[in-house]
Amino acid sequence: MSVLPLLEEAARAVRAQIQGSAASSPRSAGGPEDAATPRVGVVLGSGLGAWGDTLEGLIKVPYENIPNMPRPAVLGHAGNLCFGRVDGVPVACLQGRVHLYEGHATDKAVFGVRLLAKLGCRAVLLTNAAGGINAAFSPGDLMLITDHLNLMGVNPLVGPNDPALGTRFPDMTYAHDPRLLELARAASAEAQVALQQGVYAALLGPTYETPAEIRMLRVLGADAVGMSTVPEIIALRHMGVPAAAISCVTNLAAGLTPAELNHAEVEETARQSRARFVKLLSTWVRQVGAASMDWSVKT
Repeated sequence: MSVLPLLEEAARAVRAQIQGSAASSPRSAGGPEDAATPRVGVVLGSGLGAWGDTLEGLIKVPYENIPNMPRPAVLGHAGNLCFGRVDGVPVACLQGRVHLYEGHATDKAVFGVRLLAKLGCRAVLLTNAAGGINAAFSPGDLMLITDHLNLMGVNPLVGPNDPALGTRFPDMTYAHDPRLLELARAASAEAQVALQQGVYAALLGPTYETPAEIRMLRVLGADAVGMSTVPEIIALRHMGVPAAAISCVTNLAAGLTPAELNHAEVEETARQSRARFVKLLSTWVRQVGAASMDWSVKT
């Protein structure tokens, strides 16, 4: 079955809820039509969801109120689709994502970003929490993902191709859009927030990696490792929507410290990095919002 009717049903329901909320809320300056037409989409990963609460004229649509939308069950993923503005830029923000390791099929794991595209986002910026592999990284560093390794064993495009979404064999040379990468670097300079750069390796999880696996990933050229983002990047590239991502390095990967890894550490480091993360992401969104005015949008 094509995912397109499911996306269209979800988009209609979201627009109806936004228009109702915007019309009745004095905080939603810009009107319901503006709120329902986001220019930039954002995905917030583990422990990073607080950024969605900073949007001007915030409207929240719980995932449970969106037809066909899967709901996350992992701590640190609130499960809201947030609408608002950042310095005048209309934004739609996924406050949390679902993961393949939760048992979701790949089409469910990318449903949220496909919905952002269907709602009209001209670009999507993703974030995640990741383990640092590069010896120069420290917990709390922010890393711009310049390329990725898909080691999850799955791909969201497996199965019959829907030409309404994209081509059968999409090229991944510029999966991490060069324009968005340059704007992230510019945002880093403007916000005066240090930004590392590197390759992100995606593994299925939910176990953290073994020290031997981390040694393997280092040989393969990975600078950070996580359990998300890559399927979403692939799905957005398939749809022709520019995308890029930033990782918050919340811990050093297995074998690089004597300590055992745990999710509480991930959330705590993300919390401590929140101020720098919010400043950088908000600046990036503003710059992307201005630059993307001339970009085409596929709905």
